[in-house]
Amino acid sequence: MLASTYPRWRDDPEPGFVHELARRLVDRFDVVAVVPHAPGAAVDERMDGVRVVRYRYAPAALETLVQGGGMMTHVRRSPWKWLLVPGFLAMQWVVARRFRTADAVVHAHWIIPQGLVARLLRKPYLVTSHGADLFTLTGTLPTRIKAFVLAGAAKATVVSAAMASVVRASFGHVRTPSVRSMGVDLSDRFTPALAPETRTTGELLFVGRLVEKKGVRFLIEALPTVLARYPHATLSIVGGGPLERELQALAQRLGIAANVTFVGAVAQAALPAYYRRAALCVLPFVRSASGDQEGLGLTAVEALGCGCPLVVGAVPAVKDVVDIAPSVRVVDGDDVAALAEACCSLLDNVERSSAAVLRNRPGLVGRFDWASVADDYAAMLDEVGQ
Repeated sequence: MLASTYPRWRDDPEPGFVHELARRLVDRFDVVAVVPHAPGAAVDERMDGVRVVRYRYAPAALETLVQGGGMMTHVRRSPWKWLLVPGFLAMQWVVARRFRTADAVVHAHWIIPQGLVARLLRKPYLVTSHGADLFTLTGTLPTRIKAFVLAGAAKATVVSAAMASVVRASFGHVRTPSVRSMGVDLSDRFTPALAPETRTTGELLFVGRLVEKKGVRFLIEALPTVLARYPHATLSIVGGGPLERELQALAQRLGIAANVTFVGAVAQAALPAYYRRAALCVLPFVRSASGDQEGLGLTAVEALGCGCPLVVGAVPAVKDVVDIAPSVRVVDGDDVAALAEACCSLLDNVERSSAAVLRNRPGLVGRFDWASVADDYAAMLDEVGQ
């Protein structure tokens, strides 16, 4: 497996969906994850049966291209970091070649850059797009690289139907992708509370990276309207990222800092407690200025798996979740008034809202639970290797 985002160590709050898939394949494959190194991480180790090899792409102090917001966020905010990209690509290719055995197959996560590395390895590969790689980098050269990668893939997947439409419109002449998301542990981890009364009546929750496409700014701007109707309401923001200080300053300017808690990033194992406690989860996804947007938004599935009422921003990818869970409130993420009204509507009767979510849970398990997702990817990788 080739990836850019990968846990640096156990219980790392960085997104871990690639590792979650990898560890569920070790009973069927000898899985090696070739991923970028980060300060404090081991260069070569085994995690849950997966051999994780982290390649050095710059001096330790400069290994800042990925963690804390994602590659595209970093290069947009600090353009000099484009200088790190050639070394990032070259070293991933150099290290991945060590594992280019006769029966090797490659699963590249993100068309750019990992898909390009996979194509250059000259081994059969499956490429999965997660969103940012598809929605950004739309110039002539990146578009040609994406077409080159998709043309050479034995199979391609995207994580939502909305993304499949984009690929068909842009690259249908070379590749029609399958739709298969990453998974969520809905069997053991993201499950409802045993005692429903543990859910509060006034805590709003956001979980995710603090980057533009998550729309957290609009949620903070909506909070004064919610407070006018529910003075006891609070907002817990779980996650870190480059916009944290800016968002803290916004809460101060609006005079609501006492009602907003910036929790910071937490380990996956700690997330269910937040979803089970919150009155509702609000994920006001938007399209960023660069064109980036959510590929799917697995935090929405995590919240619903725990029985948490949910408000989401109306980006196309959320349709995959809403079709299964019609109890979800969908509004334009940047419409502050609509966002506030949706939150207040769910706060009017938290118990009823949560009960509606729980009725949707069986469909979510069938579509998004890791047991089903991992089986599907295993079958695809078997076909790639034939």
